[in-house]
Amino acid sequence: MYEEAPSAVVPGAVLWRAAGGGRTVLPDGCMDLLWADGRLLVAGPDTGPHPAGEVPGGAFAGIRLAPGTAPALLGVPAHLLRDRRVELTELWPAHEVRRLSGLVEGHVEGYGDARAGLEALARTRSAAAGPPDPLAAEVAARLRAGEAVAAIARAVGLGERQLHRRSLDAFGYGPRTLGRILRLRRALALARAGMPFAEVACVAGYADQAHLAREVRALAGTTLRAYAAGSDGANSETPPPSGSSTTA
Repeated sequence: MYEEAPSAVVPGAVLWRAAGGGRTVLPDGCMDLLWADGRLLVAGPDTGPHPAGEVPGGAFAGIRLAPGTAPALLGVPAHLLRDRRVELTELWPAHEVRRLSGLVEGHVEGYGDARAGLEALARTRSAAAGPPDPLAAEVAARLRAGEAVAAIARAVGLGERQLHRRSLDAFGYGPRTLGRILRLRRALALARAGMPFAEVACVAGYADQAHLAREVRALAGTTLRAYAAGSDGANSETPPPSGSSTTA
């Protein structure tokens, strides 16, 4: 079982919950705050598929934070958490995590759902920490639109090396990697919606269908046909809002 819904109070965020195993988590440029059997964790930005069972537990809830928005909330550059799942106590003082765990647990006991508690946690921390780097939203939006990294650097008034460093802090990887991931998410959503694979490759901006197939293998560890059929156990969420697997 997996379900999700947009957050009503945290811009660009998605609330989700899942039970049981069998789901492979694919890269999406986001970071998550997780509630797993009474523990608070952070899922860093991924560069490849992460298998079910990586974090032990039978029931999970989370708030998926849009690309570039989590570092300000967490107080940690995103690249330090790349491809990692860490207990929140590794990032924040234990007494603060206990207090926040109590907040989430209260929502679980009162409403049977940890998602509202995670949403309240994220909203409170965001208000205290201040807004995320505004550059991140612009870079992510331009990458989604298919702009080249050199053009984005010129548009935001930075050199490519400066843009790369700022992107490491905001997203966990450079803009080229983020662009590949965001393009992949669009392709996967189109394929699961039933679009023919050759058309997916064209619409999503790949050189050809073989290029798309290579990227799906490299970033998602599956084939487009298996993903579209839902036979690989991968998560099926669509890309986060911009204000927020035969081979192919």
